[in-house]
Amino acid sequence: MVSACLMGLPVRYDGGSKRCVHPVPERWQSEGRLRLLCPEMEGGLPTPRAPAEIDVGASGADVLMHRSHVVDHDGRDVSVAFVLGAERAVHVAREFDIRVAVLKEGSPSCGSSWIADGSFSGVRVERDGVTAAALRAVGVQVFSENQWDEAAACLAAIERATQSRSTLR
Repeated sequence: MVSACLMGLPVRYDGGSKRCVHPVPERWQSEGRLRLLCPEMEGGLPTPRAPAEIDVGASGADVLMHRSHVVDHDGRDVSVAFVLGAERAVHVAREFDIRVAVLKEGSPSCGSSWIADGSFSGVRVERDGVTAAALRAVGVQVFSENQWDEAAACLAAIERATQSRSTLR
């Protein structure tokens, strides 16, 4: 699974994309392996939309457990859309037996090692976004767009292990 914005689709909050040019996603796309997803759009948010952040001190897991919220820059609680998008990502991961995801770092949905701190000041904190937390909770290995090679190595190891198990049967 790959964040749709990383493959050039204009789905980000500002109506843009964050296209990544790297051999790994290009290879995966040519092999028909990619499942593109924008959790925020899957949750019902439009493009463009107001930027949003998870409450100060909280993480994506806190939002999933209804202990915190995602609020947009205009003060609207958009938590329901973020949780729905995360649930959709989990559904797609299960439907297609997805074991690896490469998501957009820094996003309140997709951030896998950092997100904004919730103050709309540009400060970063080491936490997961809502979708990254949901996917990790069901065993998907989550990487950022800065970790394509690591994601490819992880997928190759999973495929080797799966092939070894099936050969033993």
